[in-house]
Amino acid sequence: MATRKTLAVGSAAGFSGDRTDAAAPVVRTLVARGGPAALIFETLAERTLALAQIARRADPDAGYEPLLDELLEPILAPCLKAGIRIVSNFGAANPAGAARRIHAIARKQGLRAPRVAVITGDDLSGAVHRKLLRDGIGASFDSLDVVSANAYLGAEPIAAAIAAGAEIVVAGRVADPSLVVGPAMAHFGWAANDWERLGRATMAGHLLECGAQVTGGYFADPGHKDVPRLHDVGFPIAEIDADGQCTITKAAGTGGCVTERTVKEQLLYEVHDPAAYLTPDVTADISEASVRAAGRDRVSLSGVRGHARPDRLKVNVCHEAGWLAEGEISYAGPGAERRARLAAEVLAKRLRPALEIRVDLIGVVSVFADDRGRLVKATPAGDARDVRLRVATAHRDRREAERLTREVTALYTCGPAGGGGVRTALRPRLDIVSCFVPRAAVHAGFELVGA
Repeated sequence: MATRKTLAVGSAAGFSGDRTDAAAPVVRTLVARGGPAALIFETLAERTLALAQIARRADPDAGYEPLLDELLEPILAPCLKAGIRIVSNFGAANPAGAARRIHAIARKQGLRAPRVAVITGDDLSGAVHRKLLRDGIGASFDSLDVVSANAYLGAEPIAAAIAAGAEIVVAGRVADPSLVVGPAMAHFGWAANDWERLGRATMAGHLLECGAQVTGGYFADPGHKDVPRLHDVGFPIAEIDADGQCTITKAAGTGGCVTERTVKEQLLYEVHDPAAYLTPDVTADISEASVRAAGRDRVSLSGVRGHARPDRLKVNVCHEAGWLAEGEISYAGPGAERRARLAAEVLAKRLRPALEIRVDLIGVVSVFADDRGRLVKATPAGDARDVRLRVATAHRDRREAERLTREVTALYTCGPAGGGGVRTALRPRLDIVSCFVPRAAVHAGFELVGA
């Protein structure tokens, strides 16, 4: 693009399952603001992608974000009218399927066919990539029943797609901040080795990638960190200038807040090394970053640096890992904790050694507990009167795992007094192993998809 005006990028989702009414206030704010703008939906996590692969196995037309219609229908028309680019990883395991669905939504709303681009190259699950993955994982790869293998792509194909005229860019596995870096690269014409600007835009993307987490969501702690109108928390907008510096604000007329504290919390979220935040686009460095208030619900980030990007790309390989069985039962009143502990003892004696079980005493010790039960054993038995026993196990054989659900149900009449409210669940279990592959072995690109 020829213009050098500030680019506004709004965030409309921070994960699959996020609020579907978040986008409309963001789009209204972008339209009222005027000028170049983009809207991102970040809807993909490691487990989300694996589940999407399973969904596509069952239905070749599925495998993209299940809430795609609910996310796009309220804002597709105003975005197309205002020229707001939409960029998302809601393609998950089937970006082409998502693109077809977007065209169907446009037809249903009587809109012209949008120019939709699909990002390609992240899926490494095919036979041609097996040696590459084995080199990365080692001999243990041979025993894996692989469900999916996806490389974290960067912003370059997103930027190229927008530069080629795409109004909507549908990706699968790309790094979350790249959803913001891509539109910024296309808008400002940054080179792929402009490390300083890419580093700054990457941290703008990092601030937006979790949606409302930077505007008061997952921040509120009454009495310590009060957030106004949390029920109506607004989603964030990053104003990015030609040097990659950004100011964070939020959708007009919404609840929540943008303060130095909310921005600092999100800035440090999932950052292992502040001097080397690794992404496919750049190694971002926030060791000398500065966060300053710039008005009501406006906070500026400066001082971010960028260094050369890694030579390798991260790949997540998801594989089948048997079955996970869970069961719960409640005990209340005098002696409730003693009865819950006795029920856990009954289950352990009935199921071991074939099954190792995890025990949580919800209301006594659970969140801080561990799979081996060390904390439960080390915690002296008390007199809690409202306890829910949760047990879980995993096994490759479904019938073995299922034994736990039957034994929990049997506690009704074979266990301690007064047990009630049994719930059980049995579902396939997926594990993830990660590795690195040479960047040159991954061929990222895009395709414009017709209506």
